[in-house]
Amino acid sequence: MLVVIASDKFKGSLTGAQVARAVETGLGRKIPGLRTRVVPVADGGEGTLSAALEAGFLARELAVAGPTGEPVPGSIGLREGTAVVELATASGLDLLPDGTKDPLGATSYGTGELIAAALDAGAREIVLGVGGSACTDGGAGMIQALGARLLDASGAELPRGGGALGNLASVDLGGLDPRIAESTVVLAADVDNPLTGPNGAAVVFGPQKGATRQDVELLDAGLANFARVLGLALDADKVAAQAAAPGAGAAGGVGFAALAVLGATRRRGIDVVLELTGLERALEGADAVITGEGSLDSQSLEGKTPIGVAELAARHSVPVFAICGRTLLGAEELKAAGFVHVVSLHELEPDVRRSMDNAEALVAQAAERIAPVLLRTTDPSGLNTVTS
Repeated sequence: MLVVIASDKFKGSLTGAQVARAVETGLGRKIPGLRTRVVPVADGGEGTLSAALEAGFLARELAVAGPTGEPVPGSIGLREGTAVVELATASGLDLLPDGTKDPLGATSYGTGELIAAALDAGAREIVLGVGGSACTDGGAGMIQALGARLLDASGAELPRGGGALGNLASVDLGGLDPRIAESTVVLAADVDNPLTGPNGAAVVFGPQKGATRQDVELLDAGLANFARVLGLALDADKVAAQAAAPGAGAAGGVGFAALAVLGATRRRGIDVVLELTGLERALEGADAVITGEGSLDSQSLEGKTPIGVAELAARHSVPVFAICGRTLLGAEELKAAGFVHVVSLHELEPDVRRSMDNAEALVAQAAERIAPVLLRTTDPSGLNTVTS
């Protein structure tokens, strides 16, 4: 029997690779002669770079500006002219010094430095995974790092951070890295929010980054001004449409700058990652797939890792099972999403802290519970049975 294991991380407790090892352990206790094929996966946000590296991309490490300008260790993944850039590794919330949020000053500059490093390495296809950002700067810092100049009314360079965008008077793209025009940029983003307005980057995500109500108003106005001024340097109507497009509000508006300045094409993050890591090839000859993530909930249905895995497996008629930290979906919702059987760690250990502390052992136990259902599904004749 061949089982493909394609699980996302359980945030705060296990990486995707650790989940896979635990699943192998649990299934191996119950199914003699089991063969497994592990495929690293993520949804295009945090963990995308790790998945790419596990799938064979080579790491290129460098120091970049963190979300508040301090140097942080950055990394990109490279393979055959393609680079994977994960915003969270340069401009993420987890990189804030002492965890102190900086809603007005946080910048995406380091993400631009990662893109520049990818171009220096010869990559001409850039996969930009966004999510977990500390900034709400519309991607202004990102394009500054790539050579754009953002100027105030006196002609002085604008300070970094979304809080300064209200003072933006002109954008000079003359120094933008010319290699951008020679490259294909893929924006891997699941967020559908536009740049501004009641569903925009500042209003919806600003409070998660420490923004007060007053900060949110300032940031939203600054993002609107950024779009207006950028439109003067490019095509005003086109830039306005890009600001209103789904995904423009991703990562504090980095999605907008990627679309408007880098010429990016937006795609669902999970689809991009599954292509990079080769899940479709791995499904050939497989009897079943086991996927998972920390929480299976309504957000999962919008295109998170388990759903993407289930959709692809369904196209190949491979049954899908899931292990998760918890599930907030009902039995009918899980069935409609394509899962044959789901086991949550909450069933095994209701205490969240203990569950997270013992997640690896619990995932192995969950895999043991899946084993008999998996065998009944893949071998209705009952010739194969679990060991005691």
